[in-house]
Amino acid sequence: MSNKDTQHTFNPNATGVNNGNFFGFPYSLDEAAVVVYPVKWDVTTSYGGGASKGPDAILAASPQLDFYDWDYPRAWENKIGTAMACDAVSVSNAPMRSLAEGVIAHLEEGGDIDDVQKDIDSINIASREMVEAVKRDTLDLLDSGKKVVLLGGDHSTPLGYMQALAERGEKFSILHIDAHADLRDAYEGFEYSHASIMFNALKIPQVERLVQVAIRDTCPDEIELVEKSKGRVKQFPYPVIAGRVFGGQTWEEICRDIIESLGERVYVSFDIDGLDPSLCPGTGTPVAGGLTFYQATYLLLMLKKSGRDIIGADLNEVCPSSDDNEWDANVGARLLYKMCSLIS
Repeated sequence: MSNKDTQHTFNPNATGVNNGNFFGFPYSLDEAAVVVYPVKWDVTTSYGGGASKGPDAILAASPQLDFYDWDYPRAWENKIGTAMACDAVSVSNAPMRSLAEGVIAHLEEGGDIDDVQKDIDSINIASREMVEAVKRDTLDLLDSGKKVVLLGGDHSTPLGYMQALAERGEKFSILHIDAHADLRDAYEGFEYSHASIMFNALKIPQVERLVQVAIRDTCPDEIELVEKSKGRVKQFPYPVIAGRVFGGQTWEEICRDIIESLGERVYVSFDIDGLDPSLCPGTGTPVAGGLTFYQATYLLLMLKKSGRDIIGADLNEVCPSSDDNEWDANVGARLLYKMCSLIS
């Protein structure tokens, strides 16, 4: 069936269909222009777990959306396809997560890291294999002409995707929305910790600028790294954002400052805990404060309208709520829909 034929068979006003594709869209991987690539991995999460279940929860919730979008009025016409999750990564997650929980408990009880170094080494090997698998899969999608939104999983998952984009040689900026700076060096001994994603991203020479928004939970070492970065890392912490708003500045003015800090080619990395925790109560490391849903999507819309080349994106740390309601997945699905339009 051609792209044109498939387009004509999709009715955005009909009941959502659970067909194994995000949003119930009918597009095959070959037909798709934008691909959602799920990574079911949350091995190194250090507080609450469950992010590995995020992709499936969002998949189940996504057909319940109505498809008109005020930011992107014909968003449903974007040919959004669904890639298969890497089986090796998914299978490895549970045993490695169990091993990591033992390491974290040992360290939190004051134990010596040398006593669990063998387990840490095993986790680092498995994490490195996850990064390599993500890099391989996203390179294949990029080489076939697709735009990719990676859907984690914890926030360690997009590193391989960033490396894949870097292989094309051109420099790019990262717009990072998160409650945490994620600039720790091998947090808890885990080289690919979710708390180290941006520390690792800065090792990529093609990353010219890291712009962090809504940060509100960080440590002195991370602040020192920012101060020594000579402008390569720029932060818009949430307490500073709130102070500017309380002082009379508009969110539009602040968004313009954020976007002006970015280069012409931009990758968007979105940790759901960058939002107010009332929007994501199940996420593993919630922090008081944060952006509203529409503050976040307004920033993304302004980025789109700025004319910058948005080369890729990820959404991470969406966890099904402990009370089994679908709120986290519902919010995650709506944000994912926006992000697919963002890179289209």
